[in-house]
Formats: sequence, C-alpha cells, structure tokens
Amino acid sequence: MLTVHQTPDVTLTARASRDIEADLLILPIVENAALADEPELDTASGGEVEAARARGEITGKAFSVFVTTLRGWKASRVALVGVGSGNDVSADRLRRAATTGALAARHRRLPRIAIVHRPDTGVAAAVAAQVMAEGAVLANFDGAAYKTADPPRVWLETVQLKVGGESADLTRAAERGRVLGECTNLSRSLSNEPGNVLTPRVFAERASAIATDAGLSVEIFDEARIADLKMGLLLGVARGSREPPRLVVLRYEPPAGKGRSSGTDGAPQPVLGLIGKGVTFDTGGISIKPSDNMDKMKDDMSGGAAVVCAMAAIARLQAPVRCVAVIPMVENMPDGLAAKPGDVLTSAEGKTVEVLNTDAEGRLILGDAVWYARQLGATHLVDVATLTGACVVALGRTATGLFGTPDAWVNRVKQASERAGERSWPMPVFDDYKELFKSEIADFANTGGRAGGAITAALFIKEFTGGLPWVHLDIAGTAWAEQATPYQPTGATGTGVRTLAELALDPTPFGV
Repeated sequence: MLTVHQTPDVTLTARASRDIEADLLILPIVENAALADEPELDTASGGEVEAARARGEITGKAFSVFVTTLRGWKASRVALVGVGSGNDVSADRLRRAATTGALAARHRRLPRIAIVHRPDTGVAAAVAAQVMAEGAVLANFDGAAYKTADPPRVWLETVQLKVGGESADLTRAAERGRVLGECTNLSRSLSNEPGNVLTPRVFAERASAIATDAGLSVEIFDEARIADLKMGLLLGVARGSREPPRLVVLRYEPPAGKGRSSGTDGAPQPVLGLIGKGVTFDTGGISIKPSDNMDKMKDDMSGGAAVVCAMAAIARLQAPVRCVAVIPMVENMPDGLAAKPGDVLTSAEGKTVEVLNTDAEGRLILGDAVWYARQLGATHLVDVATLTGACVVALGRTATGLFGTPDAWVNRVKQASERAGERSWPMPVFDDYKELFKSEIADFANTGGRAGGAITAALFIKEFTGGLPWVHLDIAGTAWAEQATPYQPTGATGTGVRTLAELALDPTPFGV
C-alpha cells in the first residue's frame, strides 16, 4: 500500500506566539479582526500585515489565506486564515481553517507548523484543541499515490497547538482530534485505491490489519462461510465476479471499568451495530452503468472503509459502548453467472427479493449484513453506504442523507454528525413509500424506480432491521469531492468515520 498520508506529532504549547518555533505560524482570524492580542505581529512582518489589511488583501473571509515572513520571532512565517464573521464561526469552521492553513504549509514545503487558538473565534479551548488537531492531520493526505513524475511530497512533521495553556483535558482533546484525523485519512486512502488493487480479498486483509492494530477482534468470512449463513443477497451480487466475496466482522469491548457492560437495574446493555457497504467496484452488473464516470465506482466501498476506520478510532479512544461491525465486500460485475433482472434471491433472514435492477446491489448486500449484525447482539444500528444517485440529486454533495427510526435515534446520530463536521439532513421514511417496491412474485423488489429512489433504498434496508433503532447514512454525494476547496482536495473525503466515532464516544447512554 503506497504512502498517501502521515500523522504528524501533535503537541500543546503555552508559549507566546513570538516564541513558538515553527516554519509557519497559523492564526485563524475573524472578519475585520483587529489582532489586538498580537500587538507585535505587524512590526515583526515589517508592516506588511497592516499594509495588506489596508489594500484589502487580509479580509478574514472564510478560508482566505495571507502569508508573510516574520523577523524577530521564532516562526519564520505567519499565515492569517479567515474563519468568516464572528457570528458564523463554529467548531467545524475552525477545523476547516486549520486544514486550510496546514495545506498552505505543505504547498510551501514547510513541515513544522503551529496553530494559535484566538479567543475571538468563540470556540471553547478543549473543542478547539480537538478540531485544530483534526484539521491539521487531515491536511497530511495526498491522493496522488500512483504519480511517478511529481516531486517528493512534503509531509507535516510537527503541529503545535496554542489553546490557552496546557492541561490534561486539552491533551486528551488534542489526542482525540489526532486519532480521528488519522482514521479519516486511513478511510480516504482505502477509497482512493483503484479497483484492480483493492479487490474484496485485499480490502478484507487491509481492514483486518487496521482493526488488529487498533486492538479489535476480527473475523473474515470467505464465500463458503457466507454460503453456510445462507446470505443469498450477498452471494447473488458476488456471483458475477471472479473475485470471491468477503464478510468482515469486527468487535469492540470497552476496557474494564470504562464501559457500560453491565447495569444495576438488570436491563440489557446497548450494543452499537455498524454496517458498511463494501462494493470495491460497481459496474452495475447486467444493468450496466454508462461508461462516463464509471471510474469513480472504485469508491463504492467508502461506507465499508468508514466503518472499519471508525471502529479503529472507537477502540483507540476507548469508547464506553460495546460495538460490532459487519462489512460485506463484493465486486458487482456482468459475468455470465451474474444475477439478472427478474431473478429472485433469498436473504439469510428468509425474505425473498425480486431483482429488477442489478445496479441496486448495495441494498442487497446490506440487507444480509444488517441481519447478521442483529445476530451478533446489536441493539442500535447504523449503516453507511454510497447507495443512491437519487440522494445526490436531492441533497447535492454538501450533506449526507439521514434516514431512520425512531426520531430520538435519528436525532442522536444527526447531533454526532454535527459535532464531527460531517453534515447530514433527515429524509422521510413513511411506510407509504413501500408501495413503490412491491413485487408480484417475491416479498419485495430491490428497486422502486426513480421517484423517491433514495427513500425506497433506505426502506429496503429497514426491512432487515427487525424493528431495532436504525439509521441509514447515504453518503453517495459526500464520500467523494468532485471539486477542490481550500480544505478538501478532489477525491475521497473519508466521511462517516468521525460521525460514527463521535456517536460511540458520546458518554450519554443510548437506552434500549
């Protein structure tokens, strides 16, 4: 596996800005900031800061960047990175500003940075420590892994955070941000891999290595074990490929004394079940996709990557809730043995599905995987998948589609996504939509047509949840950045990792 990311050393500092040794000192600034707390900055810049402000080059607008040299300070350069109006500043805005500044350092081949949390951003110190660490680590990613003519990458080596002092709480927050950033980058690296490299078997091996390194329990089911479980939906998708399927099962137990493994009232304790779609390449099968943009279908396993890497973060950060994860891994190919429109498949739960469109394969493999998560004792379910183009039509590439029941569980996942800086938006799951995927010969069909396509796909998965609290995250629009921004290059985003980790790390009990 080629090196596409490195995790820098992240530390806290209580030094004055002028005394921080770094190649680039990053100051997030709000619009029209007076920088009164840095009175010596303009002098150190030779008057360039005030001159740039006077000519309108320094605005503080979100993600604007101004870089100049310094004299007499231990940092050789400063970057003023805008975070927008003071009313609009949030933890996520600060996270993205940190990434923007850190990318500016990498582009200038400056490996040592420091980020100063300024009080006028309004973000609490511990939150700032976490999100600035995350943002800096997220910048240490490069998706151009297979280019041979480019100059060698410059990675960030050290990141110092000035957040109002040093304390155990701030240290823990910075470490949490570092781990979440690193695990997001791990997910991005998997999603960026081409389909001829990351086959189901290789995906399973890499998932196992990531999980084992984090201290998780790992099982990999081959096609024979999958057949023993009678997972006819998973096998039905896989049979068109020469690459055999895999099912990866991960388990996490909280450390003794930290988790909620037993209750005083005798009530059953919650088990968070995470399920991720792992289609390593999706041609559409017999219902083959158009050739335009089919190359992007290498990222159709981004939900699976998010679940694997979220579980690694959950283990490394010692979340207080038991977790199980199930990741089905297949290729969807148009071989002579491939499932055909009109075929009927039988799920592990015994439900029958008429396949009307073989390109609606993700919900099939998730159906069997969700059922198996229930067999492992999951009490609360979240599945993550690049599931439908219909969700991209509905929400674009800014927000993940959020489906589920009951409302309390949906709201809890939404709040986790907001803390993570991974926006999601609730979509309806009214039973009326089930009429759209009725079948004349089977329990239901695998597609309900174009109308409400993202909703019917989610409701298909719901058929396998057994009535448990369940959320479906459709990341088809958010897993891949089509256009670069100051804080996100084109390519895999790793979305879902931080949401799932934040959900598990929430100390408030789930309830059952």
